[in-house]
Amino acid sequence: MHLSEATWTDAADAETDLALLPVGSTEQHGPHAPLGTDVETAKAVADAAGDAYDGEVVVAPSIPVGIAEEHRQFSGTLWVSPDTFRSYVRETVASLASHGWDRVVVVNGHGGNVPALGEVCETISRHDAAYAVPFTWFEGVGEHRSDMGHGGPLETALLRHVAPDLVREDRIEDAREGAAPRWGEWVSRVNLAVDSAEFTENGVVGDPGEGSRERGEELLALASAALVELLEAIEARDLGALGR
Repeated sequence: MHLSEATWTDAADAETDLALLPVGSTEQHGPHAPLGTDVETAKAVADAAGDAYDGEVVVAPSIPVGIAEEHRQFSGTLWVSPDTFRSYVRETVASLASHGWDRVVVVNGHGGNVPALGEVCETISRHDAAYAVPFTWFEGVGEHRSDMGHGGPLETALLRHVAPDLVREDRIEDAREGAAPRWGEWVSRVNLAVDSAEFTENGVVGDPGEGSRERGEELLALASAALVELLEAIEARDLGALGR
């Protein structure tokens, strides 16, 4: 059940304690992919898993602005502080739990959100009336994970599959020419770069030309299957050690 499409009476009739909360970012993804890429991809994976799950699960509306100051030099990028982001996620999960949906997977599409999501989900699970875990979709795609860049092959592929009208196909070559081969500037296993503008001319990392629609279809299948497996484990999990 998608809360944004349901009525309150539909929500009241839901017989589940499971919820998915997509989170993303509004940030540059090069000249060819939209600012909302991370929201679109997180939502697509959450929707697919919700449809595939053998049972009822509530899919909450997406959180569209995350921790993205590293892209601040590129127009249109929006960001909030880690404290604000953690508070927003925590309070949203609390409101889900107030209706009985107290086992929550936060489905993430943005790498910059990962540290804060890990922290806030631990805090929720230890101290609140809910159990929450983070799931970042591109961590659940097997060997494809090594190709994850930024506006690169994985994100472009998934967009070509789930939202093809949003990909500016006539700008793919420009995106490739101005892309960086990998994220950051590394010395002694330390990234010296603070912002993406320090190492990528147009915001892209990786080759978006390698992101076919067929690959995007495979990515969605892999990520949603991993999320379904996670939902099954969370539904079966004994939370007694947490005092529940």
